[in-house]
Amino acid sequence: MSGRPDILFPLFAELEGLDGVGPRTAKLFAQIGVEKPRDLLFTLPHSGVDRSRRVSVRGVAPGEVVTVEVAVGPHSLPRGKGRPYRVQVRDAEAEFELVFFRGKPDYLRRLLPTGARRIVSGRLEIFDGQPQIPHPDHVLSPEDAAGLPAFEPVYALTAGLTQKTVQRAMRGALTRVPELSEWIDPALKTREGWPDWNVAIRLAHGPARAQDLAATAPARQRLAYDEFLAHQLTLALARQDMRRSKGQPTRGGGHLRRTVLAALPYAPTGAQIRAIEEITTDMAADLRMNRLLQGDVGAGKTLVAFMALLAAVEAGGQGVMMAPTEILARQHLDNLRPLAESAGVTLDLLTGRDRTAERRAKLLALAAGEIQVLVGTHAVFQKDVVFHDLRLAIVDEQHRFGVTQRMELSRKGRGVHVLVMTATPIPRSLALAQYGDMDISVLDEKPPGRKPVKTALVSAGRIEEVVSRLRQVIAEGRQAYWVCPLVGESEMVDMTAAEQRFENLRAAFGAERVGLVHGQMPPAERDAAMARFIAGESAVLVATTVIEVGVDVPNASIMVVERAENFGLAQLHQLRGRVGRGAAASTCLLMYQPPLGETARRRLEILRETEDGFRIAQEDLTLRGAGDLIGTAQSGLPRFYIADIERQAGLLATAQSDARALLSADPELSGPRGQAARVLLWLMERDKAIRLISVG
Repeated sequence: MSGRPDILFPLFAELEGLDGVGPRTAKLFAQIGVEKPRDLLFTLPHSGVDRSRRVSVRGVAPGEVVTVEVAVGPHSLPRGKGRPYRVQVRDAEAEFELVFFRGKPDYLRRLLPTGARRIVSGRLEIFDGQPQIPHPDHVLSPEDAAGLPAFEPVYALTAGLTQKTVQRAMRGALTRVPELSEWIDPALKTREGWPDWNVAIRLAHGPARAQDLAATAPARQRLAYDEFLAHQLTLALARQDMRRSKGQPTRGGGHLRRTVLAALPYAPTGAQIRAIEEITTDMAADLRMNRLLQGDVGAGKTLVAFMALLAAVEAGGQGVMMAPTEILARQHLDNLRPLAESAGVTLDLLTGRDRTAERRAKLLALAAGEIQVLVGTHAVFQKDVVFHDLRLAIVDEQHRFGVTQRMELSRKGRGVHVLVMTATPIPRSLALAQYGDMDISVLDEKPPGRKPVKTALVSAGRIEEVVSRLRQVIAEGRQAYWVCPLVGESEMVDMTAAEQRFENLRAAFGAERVGLVHGQMPPAERDAAMARFIAGESAVLVATTVIEVGVDVPNASIMVVERAENFGLAQLHQLRGRVGRGAAASTCLLMYQPPLGETARRRLEILRETEDGFRIAQEDLTLRGAGDLIGTAQSGLPRFYIADIERQAGLLATAQSDARALLSADPELSGPRGQAARVLLWLMERDKAIRLISVG
């Protein structure tokens, strides 16, 4: 299918073809993202008004909407400027008035001729003890009133669009709804009791009662599922495309892994064993692995990664591990070195800092296969970096590297397996939406021996107490981080705050004892300050959030976060994870500026209650919403009209397994359900997926 299917053309036509939509109205619709009938159909009503017929206004509470049949009585013209035009009416049991401010007498006489019968609907009010309906929403003759729904949908509007305009355009759009072949798995559709697509669209725009507006109503649930399915099909097609390039089956004998495990002072957790098993099983297959390993702060990702690297070495190949900064790369090297030595594996580091002769020697050793595991920074991407037989590429901190860089790395060998690691716990629903093209392994247990970090909330007024507490800790030979506030969007302002705090603390502890790192420093200076802190030469490190990921200083046992209320939950959790890595009891002090708003208080309290990164991530999602949590611009999250990632995670998971099952049974989407799924992708404007099918 090379172009949009003919059956969808009416939904992708100009809005101006719809009843009551001219160029001006079309411009107003465009302001709420509605540019064609399809967009209008996906804009569902957010509430509704009960317009069911009553006998009389008697007994109706003021403020309620009421719909009654009346006999029209005499009209009273306004007495004086600013007075309303009134029409006396009588229903089966009571008399009341219809009131119009700035009403045109000729128009109102035509609309409400004395002696005629009319159906009126509007909000009842009591004025001077008398019932009245000011500006009724509807005034219809009994024969026209059949078109008034008993429950009227209400749409989100922008300035200049009225409910009547939207409803009229919507009626026009609904006449264009085609009957489409079914793309949902028949067994699932039957089990859930979902209607056909065209029926679901009509039901969603014609709710019979308030329950029909709920996300759980079958019609709405089906439409949400369609969005999720199109999104997951797009990701599954990307995954299939990635897997088309064959992987190199990499099956190690296990002897190196057994040696390393035997040398460990502790046993791996159940989660680590499970993740190692999932990764090595993928590597042994002839499809390329594309897996995400996500683990909470201190969940032991390094060991899992090293076991995967050892599997590559056991099979006679090489592995590479990439980190976003030189400091993190060196840290990985330090953590892996004792493990590598116990197994007799050759390990080396490649960064942009290597001197020419040193670099040349490393590249020769790498090309000859003498370096079995390489740890590196972006320097690994360079053209002259050639491996003898690269089997596994591990990318740490995924969000710092784009997909294209991942692909580049995997081209350094034949069918290289790719493992991506992140220390940011992601709620399951977001992981499915963001990384649905990957398989996911989760480390949700802490290795034995990690001490809990005590978290306390401290008002900014008690800063002197905090400084004297630090003095005590430093005297005992331990170290501390002091994270400066996020002042605003600007790194420059944050830097000024950090430099000021740096000066204050140097005055308190002595110039040599305090270091500073922030985003505006030249990288070499920043690395030098970090290195001094890691080596224990400075006791306090003043920093902006550049230290949130990965820095490992076991001797640091205090984390102070200033103006903690300005940070996101996940960010605070990452910062707290920098302490509690050594033998000493550790503390995280969250300093806030009172008074705290409700959401800020809730955020800080959640951190005090739990260290479970996945629970924290879930709470963050609930408090902030998906777009804010990962920044919609770079999140890879689509714009869903109807579906809700936060509240419909189960539906999203079903869509993922359904999309994968469909492609597994019909990789070209050429069967009847596959053809229907192609129409769905066009309907949902999934251009990327459509390109992948036409290429495939």
